[in-house]
Amino acid sequence: MTLPIALLTVAAALCAALTIVAKYRQSKRLEYVCKPLATASIILIALLAEDPLTTRYQALIVLGLTASLAGDVFLMLPDRFLPGLASFLVAHLFYIAAFTLEGRGTAPLWYLAPFLLYGVLMLRWLWPHLGSLRGPVIVYMAVILLMAWQAANRWIETRQDGTLLALAGAYLFVTSDSALAVERFRGAWRSAPFWVLSTYFAAQWLIALSV
Repeated sequence: MTLPIALLTVAAALCAALTIVAKYRQSKRLEYVCKPLATASIILIALLAEDPLTTRYQALIVLGLTASLAGDVFLMLPDRFLPGLASFLVAHLFYIAAFTLEGRGTAPLWYLAPFLLYGVLMLRWLWPHLGSLRGPVIVYMAVILLMAWQAANRWIETRQDGTLLALAGAYLFVTSDSALAVERFRGAWRSAPFWVLSTYFAAQWLIALSV
């Protein structure tokens, strides 16, 4: 890891930690400053990567991170859940494109089975509480699980360090969004902000490092 990447990693970790603190203290001002700065630092990690896998992969990951930054902003604002959801859906589409274009093909359909099972169980648990958001949540869940499936396929094919980083990031993203969905639709619990945000920033950092 180069010195600029290491410094950006420290900056991202510090801003991420302050974002979690802001959530617990209900300090909107601190959150509005630190959350975008954390993601912006992670974007720079991807942009400044030395000897990227390919320029196309790097560009797609940066676009996904940029869409995530927009999602961060929307989710901080009141009554902007749907635009935030849409922004992260776009981010996952960029990640899918990156993992697919830099892979060697499409995984066998049976690889999808664990992801489909997880999606069905999550939807069944959340369904009574989704209300008018059932459609958007179904679409978003399908896209993020497709992203994780493609990341898994890419690592199984290549067994490279970069693809393992992307896979770990994809799984942490699913973990983060699952915790967020439970918090929003099933009710908050005290440690929710920690689990949602720590896994989210770790996911983005790992995906950026995969460049």
